[in-house]
Amino acid sequence: MQRRDFLALSGLGLGGLVLPTWLGKAIAAEELTTTLDVGMKKTLADVAINTATGDGASYCDVRIGRYLRQFVITREDKVQNVVNTESTGVGVRVIAGGSWGFAATNTLTADGVAQAARQAVAIAKANARIQHEPVQLAPTPGVGEVSWRTPIRRNAMEVPIKDKVDLLLGVNAAAMGAGASFVNSMLFLVNEQKYFASTDGSYIDQDVHRIWAPMTVTAIDKDSGKFRTRDGLSSPMGMGFEYLDGAASGKVVSPNGVVNYGSSYDMREDAIAAAKHAREKLKAPSVKPGRYDLVLDPSHTWLTIHESIGHPLELDRVLGYEANYAGTSFATLDKREQRFQYGSDKVNVFADKTQPGSLGAVGYDDEGVKCKRWNLIEAGKLVDYQTIRDQAHILGKNESDGCCYADSWSSVQFQRMANVSLAAGKDTLSVADMVKDVENGIYIIGDGSFSIDQQRYNAQFGGQLFYEIKNGEIAGMIEDVAYQIRTPEFWNACVAICDESDYRLGGSFFDGKGQPGQVSAVSHGSATARFNGINVINTARSLG
Repeated sequence: MQRRDFLALSGLGLGGLVLPTWLGKAIAAEELTTTLDVGMKKTLADVAINTATGDGASYCDVRIGRYLRQFVITREDKVQNVVNTESTGVGVRVIAGGSWGFAATNTLTADGVAQAARQAVAIAKANARIQHEPVQLAPTPGVGEVSWRTPIRRNAMEVPIKDKVDLLLGVNAAAMGAGASFVNSMLFLVNEQKYFASTDGSYIDQDVHRIWAPMTVTAIDKDSGKFRTRDGLSSPMGMGFEYLDGAASGKVVSPNGVVNYGSSYDMREDAIAAAKHAREKLKAPSVKPGRYDLVLDPSHTWLTIHESIGHPLELDRVLGYEANYAGTSFATLDKREQRFQYGSDKVNVFADKTQPGSLGAVGYDDEGVKCKRWNLIEAGKLVDYQTIRDQAHILGKNESDGCCYADSWSSVQFQRMANVSLAAGKDTLSVADMVKDVENGIYIIGDGSFSIDQQRYNAQFGGQLFYEIKNGEIAGMIEDVAYQIRTPEFWNACVAICDESDYRLGGSFFDGKGQPGQVSAVSHGSATARFNGINVINTARSLG
């Protein structure tokens, strides 16, 4: 999440009346379950396309979007806020004179859309005067009239607010009863109703759903004033309200008894565990700095993948076109040509916009390209990047990877990270078996604070729970752990990855990029992985 968006959402929790502009307008909860007529959307799209081509555009695409969000925010026994928002409008993107132009409107009439199309063409023609090379757009076949929907079993927007509030207050009460001093719990729900049409002959209607149930539990030692927190171990998912069913099939129990979650989340169970863990943290000894073998749970590894592989392999960062939110990339084009040894031969990384349950799963991206899976790293070697239609020719590709996205109808679409994941190990291996030959290590569960440099080369990561591993056994909890990496050295230190039975998704609900900034949602999967000889620092140590 971008810092400003986090602060904005925190403001909502405090009862702020001014909504961030990217959320749209406040609406009644009942309006969250309505949709726009597909026939009306097609009519408006045809108006935009005909107007743009009539004014000289060689290409035009139209996105008609209705973006719905609901946030339910609680603390202990109080509801801090319930926010329902809607943002609806039309974005028109064109190529004229070899240059891009874009305009948008929230006036859903033929005249309003035609005016936006004319403005987009005018902007493109103005840009063409200073454009050195014309846009080269990789071809994509028109698919006619098609639709895609997140395969949900229960639409979260249809669940009564009372049920959501009762769930969260029950979670809070359970945490307080287990020893928490404070607890915040929230529900973030998103429904993107997206319609795409283009001069390629596509009319694509998509209904995308996402859910996230974050919480933070705090325990305080009143005698010393010391406090510790433990965040929930849920993952944001591309699912409906069924994610919160707490099904046993969605749970993964670690060798030391910590319950992690995959395709289903038991929020109350996790709240009780979080309270106990937060209190245990108050008494846990501080880590001794040094080199350790790290055993990283998927609830932790997703963020390391995101920052040290996902972002560095975005082609716009590689080319220097994008430098916002932690810079460009060390993984330059020559490294692809040289098959740079990004990691050990255990490391296979793929991008996949079709992965069930993932945040980034859609049928087609925001350029009308059918989504797919492709490899980025094979047996440790860099083999590819993430590209969109006007970048494909740079890599000698004849098609886009289908990873173009805009966070709103009013934002121009651009290259965004796909779901980038570390493939599970091919050989049967459980976490218990992985730990057996670790003599001096740390087992890390959950994501924490992090920092990374402007080339995505040097980084530091914390976590939620840390356990010492001694002579093949997971021992007691320790605290104040963070590890430091140089990206290629870290991934080349990967010596083992558990099998597919341990594979789970983590992810970011609010991943920031661009200027003006946009947010997207993206998942990263992995099984538990082991990295040898990683430098660990003590975050509580005073240097003064």
